[in-house]
Amino acid sequence: MRTERSHTRLDRVFARLDREPERPAHVGMPRMSRHRIVLLGATLAFYAAIVWAVVATSWLVRLDWQVMFFRPYQQWPELHAFVDYYVVLGQRGPTAVMVAAWLGWRSWRQHTLRPLLALGVSLLLLNVTVGAAKYGMGRLGPHYATEIGSNEMWLGGDIFPSGHTANAVVTWGILAYLASTPRARRWLSALSAVTSLGVGLSTVYIGTHWLSDVLLGWAAGLLILLALPWFEPLIARAEARILAVRDRLRDRRGAKAPVPAPAAGRPVVVRPLTERAADTVHEPVPAGRAARSPVYLAPGPHTSRAERSPVTPVGSRRPQHTDRHPRGTTPAPRP
Repeated sequence: MRTERSHTRLDRVFARLDREPERPAHVGMPRMSRHRIVLLGATLAFYAAIVWAVVATSWLVRLDWQVMFFRPYQQWPELHAFVDYYVVLGQRGPTAVMVAAWLGWRSWRQHTLRPLLALGVSLLLLNVTVGAAKYGMGRLGPHYATEIGSNEMWLGGDIFPSGHTANAVVTWGILAYLASTPRARRWLSALSAVTSLGVGLSTVYIGTHWLSDVLLGWAAGLLILLALPWFEPLIARAEARILAVRDRLRDRRGAKAPVPAPAAGRPVVVRPLTERAADTVHEPVPAGRAARSPVYLAPGPHTSRAERSPVTPVGSRRPQHTDRHPRGTTPAPRP
C-alpha cells in the first residue's frame, strides 16, 4: 500500500516559486505622455514657487515660524512614541532595503532586471538633485535657527528640501510606477501619497524640518517619478549589457579545453571521408565463416601470429621449448 507524502506549507511555497514567471502580457513601460509632461511642468513651477517664497522671506516663512512656535510635540505628546517609529518610513537605508527586497523578488520571478535598475536610477537621481539643492541653499533647521523671522538661507545647513519626505515619495512611489495593472497602480499611488504625507508631517511634528521644507520635498520626489520614463532607454541598455556580460562569463566557464595544434614541421593531410572509404580494402569473408567484429588494438607496433615466438607461460612445469621456431622459417639442421 503506497501512501503519498503530505506537502507542508514550505513545500507549497517552493513549488509556487519554481513555476514559470508570471509576467502579465499587457504590462508596458510608462511613457512621457502629454498629460505626464503637463503634470511635470506644473510640479516644476510649484518647486520654483516654494524656493522663491522662502528666498524672498514671504508669508511662507512666517508660517514656518508660527508652526515652530506652536510646538506640536508639546501639544500632542501622546503621539511622540508613534511618530518616532513612523518617521523611519522616510529614512533612506531601511526603506531602500525593504523595497529592494520586494523588487528583487519581482525581478527573479519575471526574469528581468528592470525593477531593480529603475529603483537604482531613481535613488541616484534623488541623491544628486536633493543633495545639490540641500547644500546649494544651505538652510538651517528649526533647532538651529539664529534669527526669528529670517529664512535661515545660505548659512551652511542641509535641511531644504526635506530628504525624509522626498525619499518617502520616491521609494514608495516606485512601487506604483512599476505596478503590473492599472488598479494596482492606483492603489499603490494612493498608499505612497499617504505614507509620504505622514512622513513629512512627522518631521514637522518633531521639529526637525520647516513646513516649507516638507512642501519642497514632496515636489522634489514627485519630479523624479514623473521624469523617470525619460531614463527607460538607459535602463534597457544597462540591462542588456549586464545580461550580455553574464552570458559571456557563462560561456567562458563552460568552454571546452583547446585542441592541441599539430607539431610544427609535420604536414597534416586531410582527406574527405569518401576518399578514405575508397582506399580501404575489405577482404572477402568465406561463405561458411561468420563475419567477425572489428578488433580494436592498443596503439603501437603489432605482429602477426606467424611472426610471434612461442612463449612458455611463467610457472609452467613444462621445459622451455628451445627447438621451436616461428612458422614460415626453416629450422637449422641438427648436428
